[in-house]
Amino acid sequence: MAASFNKVILIGRLTRDPVMRSTPSGAKVTEFGLAVSEPYRDRQTNEWKETTCFVDVVAWNRWAEAIQERYKKGMPVMLEGKLQYDEWKNDKGENRSKLRIRAERVANLASFQRREDGAPVVQTVAQTAPAEGPADLPPPAADDEDLPF
Repeated sequence: MAASFNKVILIGRLTRDPVMRSTPSGAKVTEFGLAVSEPYRDRQTNEWKETTCFVDVVAWNRWAEAIQERYKKGMPVMLEGKLQYDEWKNDKGENRSKLRIRAERVANLASFQRREDGAPVVQTVAQTAPAEGPADLPPPAADDEDLPF
């Protein structure tokens, strides 16, 4: 069996306010978009340009609540999570799929502060959530019948 590793770390800006809803069983789920930009120099014009990748992000339970309460469109964030492949059938019965990120940690980069030694201090959702917060929750089961799609 081949080993695998699933970890994503991105820095970008929220493209929309996080939207939270509940599954039929009461689990909280929040979805938002992230724009990740990368500058490059055009070889023909020698001008700096930018390409942007838009990523869909999902967060569950206490993570969902904390992100929905603390984050807004346009905020710069660093996101740590895992790739998640979702499949479903649309209203016409056609198969659909989407690759997105399941958030495990989100840090508001707008709130960077510096310690006396110059090192950055970032307040993350994990640090501001209650002690029994998101870091203590297991990830949702892959075969969860309450998935919101």
